[in-house]
Amino acid sequence: MKRLRTFPDRNWSGSTLVLSLIFIAVFAALAVALATVSGASVQLANNYRRADTTRGSAESGLEVMRYWMSKMVLTGVAPEQRFNTLATNLQTQLDNAGVTNIVPVLSGSTITISDVPLLSSTGQSFSAVLTKIDNDNVRLDVTGHYGALDRTVRSNYILTERADTVFDFGVATKGPLNLTGNVDLAGYSVDVESNAYIDCDAIQALSIIGNSMIAGDVKVRNPLATVYMSGHCGVGGEYGAGAMDHIELGAAPSEFPEMNPDIFFSYATGAHGHALSPTDPLSGASYTYENLYIPAGRNPSFSGNLTLKGVIYIETPNVVSFSGNLNITAIIVTNGSKDDNSGTNQINFTGNITCNPITALPQEPKFAGLHGQTGTFMLAPGFKASFGGNFGTLAGAIAANGLRFYGNAGGIINGSILNYSPNALEMTGNSDLRFNRSGLTEVPAGFVPSIIMQYDPSSYSEPAV
Repeated sequence: MKRLRTFPDRNWSGSTLVLSLIFIAVFAALAVALATVSGASVQLANNYRRADTTRGSAESGLEVMRYWMSKMVLTGVAPEQRFNTLATNLQTQLDNAGVTNIVPVLSGSTITISDVPLLSSTGQSFSAVLTKIDNDNVRLDVTGHYGALDRTVRSNYILTERADTVFDFGVATKGPLNLTGNVDLAGYSVDVESNAYIDCDAIQALSIIGNSMIAGDVKVRNPLATVYMSGHCGVGGEYGAGAMDHIELGAAPSEFPEMNPDIFFSYATGAHGHALSPTDPLSGASYTYENLYIPAGRNPSFSGNLTLKGVIYIETPNVVSFSGNLNITAIIVTNGSKDDNSGTNQINFTGNITCNPITALPQEPKFAGLHGQTGTFMLAPGFKASFGGNFGTLAGAIAANGLRFYGNAGGIINGSILNYSPNALEMTGNSDLRFNRSGLTEVPAGFVPSIIMQYDPSSYSEPAV
């Protein structure tokens, strides 16, 4: 029998190579795809990084501008001139700080600040544009730059009166506050109406001797100031160590607004005014002056039963004294220098005072416009004022370059006592003062409110510009 022979099937030769090549091709395609995806992801991440860096430049520029805007204070500027004054003040602040890379340029209703470097090594910078919307509102656009990318953020500022002023206190002084004897400072309704603020660099800022008491709290700006207390005296209704709990050293500063009595001068010097002459009476059973102008060097001493109405304008230099019984429905103003703390010019009250609010003036042409000038009793830059007699109620704030209350001086003050002098505000004797500041929300007449730039966080946006 013949045996059959078998031979290998040659049809499958090389199949392993083919499969290997297929797998290599698949893996190569996957590698290319992964590389492409990874490259795209890296590029996308780089784009996000560049966009975030650009936004960071814009946000940094916004914070830089917020810092400088917080320093802007406009005083005595008409509303329509605020924006131009803002540009001037901004440049002044930058010059004083030695900043040369921020250059504001005013053109019409815009202030432009060109490219300001933030980080030179990466080419980050910002530019800004302040745009006047109206007299009370300004828009700020800050654009961050990074390479060829730009990104803008926007916010608004409101021009508004500064809130933290000395009218939040019953007593405010740029010099030390000294109480000696039986002095009692209290609020008419609540104790906080008699709070005191001391803004001086003197080491001893507050001295209380005897049986004196401040019913409210005392805030002292100078953190290194000292307090001297001797006798049965107190602060905040407490005595001894407890009183110190009501005295804050290093308190936040409050603004003393500029005194501007000029608006009242024309009442006394104009057609309806009366200039005090050497022959005019200074005493009598009953005599009256309306819109009185006391020329320089007259130095009158009034006594008897005197009635004053309208504006009492005292020109420097002068020493004016009021004794007897004074009935006053008027605002007392002077033209002294706000920097004159010599005490050479004086206004002295030694008698009894009956004071009526300015709104009680007759509705006559000579008093036209005065009825709305409320909240001020005396505005006396460059003059030292002293009170030595009783008064029922003084219808407004008392401001002078030096103040003294002595003897039996006492009564209600519908406003604040403001000492603009670095010399001490002295209160001695049996002075009992009650401060009634309830319902007072407006800046008193004759004081110039400071306008600040208030950032409006709700206005933040990222406009497409």
